[in-house]
Amino acid sequence: MAAGAASGGSATTDTYKEARTWLLLPAWLVLLVLSLVPVAIMLIYSFLTKEFRGGVIWDFSFAAYDQFFFDRGLFGDEAPKIEWTYITIFWRSIWQAGAATILSLIIGFPTAYFIATRSEKVRPMWVFLITIPYWVNLLIRTVSMKFLLRDQGPLNDFLMWTGLIDSPIHIVNTNFAVQLGLFYSYLPFMVLPIYAAVERYNFGLSEAAADLYATKSQTLRRVLLPAVKPGVIAGCILVFVPSLGSFLAPDLLGGAKNFMIGSLIEEQFKGNAGNWPFGAAASMVLLTMVLIILMIFARHQAKSEKAEG
Repeated sequence: MAAGAASGGSATTDTYKEARTWLLLPAWLVLLVLSLVPVAIMLIYSFLTKEFRGGVIWDFSFAAYDQFFFDRGLFGDEAPKIEWTYITIFWRSIWQAGAATILSLIIGFPTAYFIATRSEKVRPMWVFLITIPYWVNLLIRTVSMKFLLRDQGPLNDFLMWTGLIDSPIHIVNTNFAVQLGLFYSYLPFMVLPIYAAVERYNFGLSEAAADLYATKSQTLRRVLLPAVKPGVIAGCILVFVPSLGSFLAPDLLGGAKNFMIGSLIEEQFKGNAGNWPFGAAASMVLLTMVLIILMIFARHQAKSEKAEG
């Protein structure tokens, strides 16, 4: 080690260098079996032909992708036109997931900051309170929210009892209900990464900014937010990506008029009337979109780190 340090090299040694491959083998196997293989199967199915009674016929074609992007009429003999139905569903999914992410950030950032600035003795209790509702199955929680928001539910009963409204507010089967469902489902995914980033933050920097006559707003924008930005980006990704493909909240809280891409994909694999190749093609389009979003975030993060370095 001394020789390495004297020659300008690293003073550390890789004790497990020879066993590294074997130590990583279980993780690679899990990644291969549970992630890459299912994606490969979906990719293959997206190029197959729908069987009349469900399932697939091993006849390769681009029919599923053509159905997703183009409308060729009822009998398929008309000139192709853009299929706006599925594009609209995708767009609705994007802005619903985006709205849920923004709402989670608005609520999650102050919550994470509050928890991180408590004493070390009570922080675990606050984290526990944030996560304990999520020990219950997501389906049960979503059904419970539908019961809470319905026209004759506790929320409307309370608002009418207080005199704030004269008649029930129709919330279920609206876009707002879907956003509430997504927000409630994935809020901890926003709080926990930001909490971890704020907990590592050096609050001496905020004190130094105050000594230099920076206002609280300036300290937040120019000191705190740049320092905890990785946690904010991680939280936004962890909320946006699962919200984009969610189907429970749209199905139970949004109804048929608020269909999202996750619901569209789910419908293609249900019963004998399903269209497996089309569902697989929609899944691959969704996966491609998610990968593009992640690449944009990664590229932005790399540029930021390079600029700071």
